[in-house]
This record gives sequence, structure tokens and C-alpha cells, in this order.
Amino acid sequence: MRIRILGCSGGIGAGSRTSAMLVDDDVLIDAGTGIGDLALEDLDSIRHVFLTHAHLDHVAGLPMLVDRVFDENFETPLTVYAREETLRAIQAHLFNDVIWPDFARLPSPENPMLRYHVCSPGDTVTINRRDFYAVDVMHTVPSLGFTVQNSGGAFAVSGDTKTNETLWPVLNACEVLRVLVIEVSFPDEMEQLANEAGHYCPRTLTRDLERLRHSPEIWLTGMKPGEEERIYEQVIRSAPDRSIQMLTRGTVLNV
Repeated sequence: MRIRILGCSGGIGAGSRTSAMLVDDDVLIDAGTGIGDLALEDLDSIRHVFLTHAHLDHVAGLPMLVDRVFDENFETPLTVYAREETLRAIQAHLFNDVIWPDFARLPSPENPMLRYHVCSPGDTVTINRRDFYAVDVMHTVPSLGFTVQNSGGAFAVSGDTKTNETLWPVLNACEVLRVLVIEVSFPDEMEQLANEAGHYCPRTLTRDLERLRHSPEIWLTGMKPGEEERIYEQVIRSAPDRSIQMLTRGTVLNV
């Protein structure tokens, strides 16, 4: 698998893009502002979108993506996979014929271009020999992380989360885990805010990393713009024995 990082920031400005990663050429995990940098032919190849949750930094690009790929004579619809609560939110607040057209009714209600697929914690969706497994995580709204596995191994994406009891047993059960993409949004000086906002800070993240029995590459994502270097240094200092790197837009991970 080839995972192309389109956006990995907790905000915008100074070249930052929010959460989106392209798996091979047909699957997105999250649809933040990063998808806007894709070439038109790359956008047209996307037919599956997995959403971790409904917050704007993870869904902002979705309406424009649907508009781009819409075709009245489509062969393969665009399918969005997410928790029921997430799907309800984007239907009510994005695709509501006020903010954006309801593409789940176009070109016709009987045969829409945009489809929704409920993906609950514990569900596996298989797409072209890749297994996407949904994991419950702890955020301020119902949220998911994902492990993605094929014959070559697996990578995992935490989505937005703070300390939780659900992600780590799944990661430990994944014997072929090669890469872990995990969020850490605030520096340690903002630990209380991080906890209230449902995010890791370096102290809480590295404490949870002690539970991880494997030694995958660990890539940090979701850092607030301007705080990246401080957060990264705090993580490295707290977990010197781990292979930890900071994601940047354009990074390509191979599993």
C-alpha cells in the first residue's frame, strides 16, 4: 500500500492543510483541506472515503470532492464510510440543500452518485484486498480510528483521540503493524485544554505508547500550526526509544 499524506495539520495557514490521506489511488481517510492540492485526475480516481469523525477539519473538502467527481452517467458511486452519528451530521449540516446540494439524491434518489455506509466500531470493510477495520476512540464526538491491512502488512490511523482503552488492544493484536499515524494536538503546557478538547498532548501520548507491544514507525499528526516543533521535541524527549517522526504534507508511507 502507498499512503500519501495530503494534510496532517490541526489548522490552516502558512501552507498547512488539514487531515486527509490517500491510500493507493482510490481511498481517502478523512477529507480535510489537503485534498484540494490533488490533481484533477487524482480526484477523479477516488471512490471511497473513510471519515474518522464529523469535525470540519476532517470533512471540509468532502462537499467539493463530491461536486468534482459527480457524473450523471457514473459507473461507480462515491461511498462514504463512517459512524452513524457522523453520517447523520454531514447529511444534516453539509449535504442539506442549503450549505451544499444533497448529492445522495442526485442524479436521482433511486440511483445517487453519493452513497453512505455505516461503519461501526468492530466492522471490517474490504476494498480491493485491503481490510479497513474500525476502532472506537475517545474524542468529543463519536469517532473512529482505523487499521488497514493487506498481504504486505498493516498501518493504523488513530483519528482524533485522547487517552482511551480501546485503541491499544487493537494495535497490540495487529501482529503485522508497520506504521502508526497518531495525533498529538497540543504541547504539554496545554494538557488541560487538550484533555477537554479530546486530544493527546506529548505527556499523555507517550504514557499510552508504553502500552504498545510492537515497534512500528510512529508518525505524529494533527499538531496546531506554529506548535509543531515544540510538540515534536516534547514527544521525542518523553519517548527516546521509539521510532517517532513528524508527518508533513507530501510524505509518502509504504506498507
